[in-house]
Amino acid sequence: MLVYFAGCMATYRLPSIAETTIKVLRHAGLDFKMLGEDEWCCGSVTLRTGFVEDAKVLARHNVDTLKTAGATRVVTACAGCFRTLSMDYPQLLDEELPFEVVHFPSLLKELIEDGRITFPEGKQVSVTYHDPCHIGRHMGLYDDPREALEAIPTVELHEMHKTRVNASCCGAGGGVRSTSRELARGAAEIRIEEATETGAEVLTTACPFCTFNLRESVERNESKIEMLDFPEFVAKILGL
Repeated sequence: MLVYFAGCMATYRLPSIAETTIKVLRHAGLDFKMLGEDEWCCGSVTLRTGFVEDAKVLARHNVDTLKTAGATRVVTACAGCFRTLSMDYPQLLDEELPFEVVHFPSLLKELIEDGRITFPEGKQVSVTYHDPCHIGRHMGLYDDPREALEAIPTVELHEMHKTRVNASCCGAGGGVRSTSRELARGAAEIRIEEATETGAEVLTTACPFCTFNLRESVERNESKIEMLDFPEFVAKILGL
């Protein structure tokens, strides 16, 4: 059973990410469920700000709830949730997870390769991709998002001059935006400048924290680039 773990950001701050993720999964004909009110915060920020015992409580609840739901595979559209569930939970709980955790871009690549998602022809759109720290430097997930984007016929991928392990941080993760708002905003402005330099029409990423902070910078500085999270961008191309 596939379970979509929505995460706090997509549930409360950027619901369009949850909505478009659901639309894409349904478009692919996938049978999946969600935990609803039984889904607790993954604990990413809790853990990374030093509240380890509290993070263990969250981990224990979520793993047990996913087991009860019959999850064999869990998909996330949040880089923080993905890193926390797949990397941190086994360490926090000292046990192997009874389900696979997959991030949305990797699942999308799989669905495209299996022919379960095909994209319509249309106007070419130039896109640049921002590597989130949680799935990039932390987990080495660089290729799947790019390969998924390049599999979309209408996408022209333009790389920023700082990418992959050398990519600039968006400034929002690890509790930085909560504790040092101006520092987070300054980092976002640098990244938006780097994205704008590519000439791309759209900036996309696979992390709601990155999307939230970068989108705020786009709006604050009236940048012409459009900031879309990965599921938002895919749903737009599919006309969902």
